[in-house]
Amino acid sequence: MVQQRAISRRRFVQTTAASSLALAGMGLGRPTWAQSTKPNIVFILADDLGYADVSCYGQGDYTTPNIDRLAAEGLKFTQAYSNSPDCSATRTALITGRYQARLPIGLEEPLLPTSPKGTGLAPSHPTLPSLLKKAGYGTTLVGKWHLGELPDFSPLKSGYDQFFGILGCCADYFNHGAEASQAYVLPIPGLAYQLYEQEVPVERHGYMTNLLGDRAVQTVEGYAKAKEPFLLSLHFTAPHWPWEGPLDEAESKRIRSIFDHDGGSQKTYAAMVQSLDDNIGRVLQALDAGGLASNTIVIFTSDNGGERFSNVWPFSGMKFELLEGGIRIPAIVRWPGRIAPGAVSEQVMITMDWMPTLLAAAAASPDAAYPSDGEDLGQILTGGAGVHPRRLCWRHKAGSQRAIRDGDRKYLRIAGNEFLFDVVRDPRERANLKDREKDVFERLKSDWEAWDATMLPERPRPARYAHPGNLVADHYGVVNPAPATPPTVAPSR
Repeated sequence: MVQQRAISRRRFVQTTAASSLALAGMGLGRPTWAQSTKPNIVFILADDLGYADVSCYGQGDYTTPNIDRLAAEGLKFTQAYSNSPDCSATRTALITGRYQARLPIGLEEPLLPTSPKGTGLAPSHPTLPSLLKKAGYGTTLVGKWHLGELPDFSPLKSGYDQFFGILGCCADYFNHGAEASQAYVLPIPGLAYQLYEQEVPVERHGYMTNLLGDRAVQTVEGYAKAKEPFLLSLHFTAPHWPWEGPLDEAESKRIRSIFDHDGGSQKTYAAMVQSLDDNIGRVLQALDAGGLASNTIVIFTSDNGGERFSNVWPFSGMKFELLEGGIRIPAIVRWPGRIAPGAVSEQVMITMDWMPTLLAAAAASPDAAYPSDGEDLGQILTGGAGVHPRRLCWRHKAGSQRAIRDGDRKYLRIAGNEFLFDVVRDPRERANLKDREKDVFERLKSDWEAWDATMLPERPRPARYAHPGNLVADHYGVVNPAPATPPTVAPSR
């Protein structure tokens, strides 16, 4: 392995800029794969879906034929990462194309009702939908927003023409009306969100995944009639907790905490993922029926790694952790005639790559004042360029977690412990190479610090582990500190 010295903050920035220029020269930083007719874009985002929760990535307990169809007809990434191991931070990176730690909302891990008032995605910040809208696209979000609440923030204030879904982090699959926020008050009041149409709360009866699928099909049909290019962001709430399949309305009435720590099973989880797959199939059928499939880019991925019932094999870790299981995700792209069917890519990529990639495909202009930290992967998708190494960085405040991947090596710090892994040969992150490869360990640690110095500082408020040992048995030894109590004052005599 080539030895490299540690770099300063200035050198890190210079190196990153030089790499971007080099990639542009290779055709990865400019819209070389755009076409004369603007492609439609359907971006399907699952919520907390593990790497191997779909059969084309290794799930053997059930099948996901519609997601598998996308992989068979398009390209499957085997080394795709989320920008964060949690919801709103990754969604910030997705919609802006930037490291989420450049924005105040990206410091919330995740954004909750207890976050500081006025926290959200600034409407003035350019986004994927706002830039596509300028290029003549219709834009619709169906599903989960989770980037700030009314009256200051909403999808309509950040580039979407139409919105149907939830504004916050989570919702019950059956109880998603006006009474939802009052039904589940523990552990955080207001954590269960109701459905909205545009910026107005609405009542709809039915299973959430089906309701979002219904609206997505209607949206595709509407755009087919309008004959205008469109972006449909279909951000399902599945398979995020609570653990409720399509036939589990009784479970919805039983639970009192939206976290549902005393519910769920592998069977229930399978039903949730299969319902997700069924509704993706309905959207694909609508594209076929409308004559849109041949000129539509369809992307399927997840916002972070899996949760309690997920399959993350061959990795370890889960949501809220920078172990591979918390950030390695499925990612599939289909574009008939442009992407070869059945392709598999080992290219390392990350959520924030989607914005420059899709802007380039649509021949839409980025905003020079807000340069993306991601790459246009168009030439990778079309087979015009080979796999190239990437340097990607992460941080997560709970457990003081830090990670950087450079080539095959990954530096990780979690709960005060430091590691160096070869994540290609050792995907489960078991063989700690920090003493065997001390120079690489020190270089990556220094590189992470240089990157971190270019981001906003972490929020000063404490961050608790989401999966302590008293809730998740295999996290024994993980303990959240007791809340601080005010000092007692001795009574005066």
